[in-house]
Amino acid sequence: MIVLVGFLGAGKTTVGRALARRLDVPFADADHVLVERLGRPVAEVFATDGEAFFRRAEHEAVVDLLTSSDGVLALGGGAVEHPGTAAALAALPQRRPGSSVVHLVVDLAAARERVGGDPGRPMLARPDLADVHARRAPGYAAVATLEVATHGRRVDEVVDAVVAGLPRG
Repeated sequence: MIVLVGFLGAGKTTVGRALARRLDVPFADADHVLVERLGRPVAEVFATDGEAFFRRAEHEAVVDLLTSSDGVLALGGGAVEHPGTAAALAALPQRRPGSSVVHLVVDLAAARERVGGDPGRPMLARPDLADVHARRAPGYAAVATLEVATHGRRVDEVVDAVVAGLPRG
């Protein structure tokens, strides 16, 4: 299993789909699974139930996906902020040998450029977005077995870098 983590706009879904195609394995997006489970868009869940509710529901979905899925899994940008999710990600390579957690690294300016103006991204409305970006970076690094920079790279170049950094065997 390969799990992609990183800030919003890092390319987790786009790279995840391309990586899954390259490796001929299934792809899952935790946000899409969560929307199916909750029956509402992420932005609506944030607005009506708050971020704490969303993170608990996200944690449950991620833990289920980590144990029941194979292939490539893209997580939401804030998933690592839930302590249980971070612990599950950190333990993944030991629990499922051969698995990797890949941090797709993106700077804040590139993230804003990629997703600016998307009303389905509640994070963009936060006035403290730069602080959130800085706060999450250590969490991504702590769970990652591989870090790949995405800024200035095409999707196929990012996929190449991920494949090159995966464990052999």
